[in-house]
Amino acid sequence: MIRMRTDFFAESLGMGTSMVVLMPQAAAGIGMEGADGAASVAEDERGVPVLYLLHGLSDDCTIWERRTSIERYATEKGIAVVMPEVRRSFYADEVVGEKYWTFIAEELPQLIASTFRVSTAREDTFVAGLSMGGFGAFKLALNHPDRFAAAASLSGVLDARTLDLGWTGTLGERVWAGRDVAGTADDLVGLVGAADPAALPALFVDCGTEDELLAHHRTFLAAADERGVEVQARLRPGAHTWDFWDQSIQDVLDWLPVRER
Repeated sequence: MIRMRTDFFAESLGMGTSMVVLMPQAAAGIGMEGADGAASVAEDERGVPVLYLLHGLSDDCTIWERRTSIERYATEKGIAVVMPEVRRSFYADEVVGEKYWTFIAEELPQLIASTFRVSTAREDTFVAGLSMGGFGAFKLALNHPDRFAAAASLSGVLDARTLDLGWTGTLGERVWAGRDVAGTADDLVGLVGAADPAALPALFVDCGTEDELLAHHRTFLAAADERGVEVQARLRPGAHTWDFWDQSIQDVLDWLPVRER
């Protein structure tokens, strides 16, 4: 893997920000097992498949590398991984703050497509995240289903309508100004309940039965089931921890429909 910590100016944010990008390369290195067909990476005119991997509320663009072996897992799959920085934004255009939804949904994919050798085809584009990042992953998938082949939420905030933000200080006022998110682009339950099942990407959720966000998953899955939206759901023993997510992201990579090169 080629690993890059990239600092750049984001027009939508009006400031500099960062991301970590992992790009496949033909040589895996000693002790690393490369993906089948890795030797063809340089000749892949279409560009390599890409996973946008989103961080949680307390994290940054480096957290997936520091808490899991995502570089090693992605190497085995021959997939690029883009890990952007969004601070404590809930992947929203903040009422008092910056336009992180515009950044993540519009500016970032354009920047990635113009800078790195990744495919822009829907069938090669995936998104996943944990906690707040799980919310961001499904927000992207449900608002822009034409862009993604698959989306995964790991212990995600799937029902922002009932989210208790009292412990986060001014986050609720800064991001949403206290407004009800029901019926907006942040209402994942409402979005899945009104979606065209045939138009959606493949959806995967994983949550621990001891996780405080378990009720969010039950509400979201009930709305999806009522609408006829198929979701591969796994509610298994575990809590809101990196031990859980380290295993989960490996399973997500196994589940993603990554094309053979």
